[in-house]
Amino acid sequence: MVLFKEVLLPKCNESGGSSGYLPLALIMQYHIVVAVAICSAVFVDSRKIRGISLAYRKFYKEKKTFLCLDGSKIIPFDQVNDDYCDCLDGSDEPGTAACLNGRFYCTNLGFRPCYIQSSRVNDGICDCCDGSDEHDKRTRCPNTCRNLGQQERAALEAEMRAVDDGMHLKRQLIKEGVSMWQEKQNQLKDLQRILSGLQTKLEAHRKRKLEADAHQAKVMGVLKSPGDGAGGKTAARIFGQLDINKDGSLTVDEVQAGVVNLQDDRSLTEEEVTALLGGPGPADLFRFQQTLWRSLQAAKKVKIKADLRGDLGPPNEGPATRAAPSAARQGEANLKEMEEALETTRAEIGNLEKVLSTDYGSSREFLYLQGQCFQLVVYEYTYSLCPFSHVTQKSSTGAEVSLGKWRYWAGPQEHPYSRMEFEDGAPCWQGPPRTTLVTLTCGTETALKRVREPTKCQYIMELWTPSACEQQREARRRGVHSEL
Repeated sequence: MVLFKEVLLPKCNESGGSSGYLPLALIMQYHIVVAVAICSAVFVDSRKIRGISLAYRKFYKEKKTFLCLDGSKIIPFDQVNDDYCDCLDGSDEPGTAACLNGRFYCTNLGFRPCYIQSSRVNDGICDCCDGSDEHDKRTRCPNTCRNLGQQERAALEAEMRAVDDGMHLKRQLIKEGVSMWQEKQNQLKDLQRILSGLQTKLEAHRKRKLEADAHQAKVMGVLKSPGDGAGGKTAARIFGQLDINKDGSLTVDEVQAGVVNLQDDRSLTEEEVTALLGGPGPADLFRFQQTLWRSLQAAKKVKIKADLRGDLGPPNEGPATRAAPSAARQGEANLKEMEEALETTRAEIGNLEKVLSTDYGSSREFLYLQGQCFQLVVYEYTYSLCPFSHVTQKSSTGAEVSLGKWRYWAGPQEHPYSRMEFEDGAPCWQGPPRTTLVTLTCGTETALKRVREPTKCQYIMELWTPSACEQQREARRRGVHSEL
């Protein structure tokens, strides 16, 4: 069993530093308490309490026995830090290298306390900035804690100033985001009104085209009949000549004005015209071809007046036969133009609706990234990040590969807007589709700063942006609290 839950402290790196930051005031306050506790416990052999943090001092008080911190064993107290590992958890040798799983506590007054592996104790390398890990005096370690603390405080102050500058920029971006959002909303409303008007006009154009097609079919019907050819075109010409008022149909009066009796050039009676047209009522071009035109062609009883006969070769189309196809073609062109305008407007509305449906942060602070792309050259590759769209990798040969398309925000629940996930990129050779995770970091400029591929076909990018500054500051505060 474990008798005491460890207080988390940073681990030292190779130069005696550690990950994370602590304000200098907290460091000094912490070590004043440590110094008082050490002075009040002068009766304890300093060798016995070496490598022990303040939180664990109560377990190493001078007494006859020592209970291993995992509760697995009781040993005589004089076996603590005797350079022989008795406890399974290594808790009896915090100040020596006897236990492979042991840890040594660096007090590091003036800097940050931290743990190192016990194997580094007295190994000839100064791991603690106060040199306490090399207590056998064979290695002389200068105390660099104060300088490290000053450097860290200066770096932290510079970073916080940058965060404050970033926050100022972020407030401006939020204002611009609100303005851009309203502008896009207005654009959407305008396009929706235009779309409604285009739909109304399109229906009118379709109606006019249908009318033009019907008129063309009425006037030029003979050209679509089995009798199409030079003869049919001649019939259309004669029909156009007889059609005095050019309404696409022949009346009794119009036939009487242009057709006479074959024998004596006598004008035809109403009954004769009605019979020649196959019945009462006006006759269109198709009906004319099937009735009167056949009589004219066979020279049965009737003929065209001499002044209308002309050359019965290829026709010189009259106004009626020319006007119908011309109107139909114009109607078709107008309809096509209107349909293209309608589709273009619908596409613009779809794009705007997609933009407006995207999550740009709690205050739309990331809206300004929409439509922008940021590039970074790493060796022979050029990486391009287009937030809310896609990520690509372009080689020096010009070949471009998709590293993913925008999917969603992927940050933790407390800060969801700290990461962006891009998926479904180009498949790797014998591998999965490429994906990219973008981490947003506070910065006074918007730029793509880092790109790496820790795992095959899985990329990690770092984008600096003022919009992430508040999240960065809150994350730093949480890191400080966790170390305390």
